Amino acid sequence: MKYCSKCVIPETAETHLFDENNVCSVCNQIDKKKKINWSKRNEDLNELIKNYKDKYEYDCIVPFSGGKDSTFALWYLVKKKNLRPLVVRFDHNFLRRNVLINTERTLKLLGVDFINFKPNFSIVKKMMMESLLRRGDFCWHCHVGITAYPINTAIKRNIPLLFYGEPSAEYSSFYKYEDKEELDVEKFNRNVNLGINAEDMLEMINERYPDDKISKKDIEHYIFPSQREINKHGIKAEYLGNYIAWDVREQVKIIKSELNWKGDTVEGIPGEYDYEKIECMMEGVRDYLKYLKRGFGRTAHLTSIDIRNNRLSREKAMDLVKMYDGKKPKALKIFLKTLNMSEEEFYNIVEKHVISPHKLPNREDLERNISNIIPKDFDDWINKFN
Repeated sequence: MKYCSKCVIPETAETHLFDENNVCSVCNQIDKKKKINWSKRNEDLNELIKNYKDKYEYDCIVPFSGGKDSTFALWYLVKKKNLRPLVVRFDHNFLRRNVLINTERTLKLLGVDFINFKPNFSIVKKMMMESLLRRGDFCWHCHVGITAYPINTAIKRNIPLLFYGEPSAEYSSFYKYEDKEELDVEKFNRNVNLGINAEDMLEMINERYPDDKISKKDIEHYIFPSQREINKHGIKAEYLGNYIAWDVREQVKIIKSELNWKGDTVEGIPGEYDYEKIECMMEGVRDYLKYLKRGFGRTAHLTSIDIRNNRLSREKAMDLVKMYDGKKPKALKIFLKTLNMSEEEFYNIVEKHVISPHKLPNREDLERNISNIIPKDFDDWINKFN
């Protein structure tokens, strides 16, 4: 399998294209990021804000998970731009204890209003099963919910400006920094919903569970508005990373200092990355699934970001990848129990979604390659899903 000659991402990574020197497209676009006039971009942000500030019930909506990116975006918009946001969270049902504590502290320190929506878990489980079977990714309800729900809230409450945090140009080539990425119907269908819209999901679930059907009302929070409706209401969903030079490690320092934001242990990730994907109990399973399908996991992703920012050598990154990626997480048992699935059934499903030239390791090797990382709140996960 071919790897980028600068970072440690392989050719199986989605949207990563390799040039004649075997440098991936994300490494190339990050090099261009360094040449952007960020002072001018900040002026553009100020002009954008002028069009919305003090003209609506809230100045903007900040879609919020409680993780590093949305926490920094919220802090920056409140403290640096003096905005009054409505904070909106789609709670995917797997939020960890620490992120809930972080959230409570952040909301109090910043003095903001907050909406939390937690969807019906019995329906969520059906969605997880359907997207796993059809796309090899059980996170459809989360991908779609965290985008569709805040946009629908913006329309219902007439708050047309939204700010997400990290731009996808940091880690994929769906968009480049010069594109000034926005969330619209094209982006939603291109790299959010796995090619399955809410109406499709409704039909698929009812076909698989004819004796336990759901209705359109059950999936309304996953329906992304049409472009016509977005235009009609003047919705503008921006990424803060279009306007400021995104630097995860520096931003984590800020939120730890200003908001006492706490990191956490995540399965399959080195301890020095205690800020990454701390929100979800199933993150280790999701990263393991990526490794099984594509031959790399979260550690390759994180160390590649550090390489691009001249914080880590490629050799050290490779060592970390070998140590952490591909280890079977302990949360897999909880995941399988939640979906009433055997390990054999899981691997059989995954095998259908493996991306060539990567090959699924044999079962004996998988059973020997087990993670010894146990998150401190692991007992919470067991109790929740017993």
